[in-house]
Amino acid sequence: MTVARAAFLALALATNSASAALADFRLCNNTGSRVGVAVGYKDGDGWTTEGWWNLSARSCDTLMRGALVARFYYVYAVDYDRGGEWSGKAYMCTRDKEFTIRGIEDCLARGFDRTGFFEVDTGEQRSWTVQLTDSAETGARAVSPQPAPLAPTPPAAAPAQPRGQTR
Repeated sequence: MTVARAAFLALALATNSASAALADFRLCNNTGSRVGVAVGYKDGDGWTTEGWWNLSARSCDTLMRGALVARFYYVYAVDYDRGGEWSGKAYMCTRDKEFTIRGIEDCLARGFDRTGFFEVDTGEQRSWTVQLTDSAETGARAVSPQPAPLAPTPPAAAPAQPRGQTR
């Protein structure tokens, strides 16, 4: 990761999915850039990270189909066109090419990158949508304390470690 990308912060508004009939984890790219997205979660078998979903500007995609398997999901996204990233302090394993990685420990020793994800608390809803946006005033990214309409307020900062991880 470059220092320039690390200088950008995240604005992610987590919202309940508008459709109660669907049970998915979705992400909308509300920026004018193409973005790449990775997701981390804990299921019955432990931690998994998956990527990359490539979203064009002003588009949405379903990242996980079906009922959510966890309350907390972790997201990392990178802006392909302008640089920058949406990141946090929950460190998980990634790599440059398409991946599914089991476990979040010893990323570098296992040949992976160690990447900071931001936490999304779904409140144990059946479906959830994360919205990636830019600040209209500055073009920079910042953590928003305001939720989208009809959604719980997302946490202001991700924890140092994902929930459920033992030290």
